[in-house]
Amino acid sequence: EGLNTAVEAMADFVHPDFHSKIGHIKDVAAGGVFFTAFVAVIIAGFIYLPHIFP
Repeated sequence: EGLNTAVEAMADFVHPDFHSKIGHIKDVAAGGVFFTAFVAVIIAGFIYLPHIFP
């Protein structure tokens, strides 16, 4: 999430007005955060589920 915030802040600094390409960059950064969180949940499942359901 910190990377997404950094990308948004940098994009707003470079082009403070609305621009469609800046919006696309922000969407891609948010998608990267979502994908990373999803992979983290899957990895946690592989680690913890065998201990919960032996």
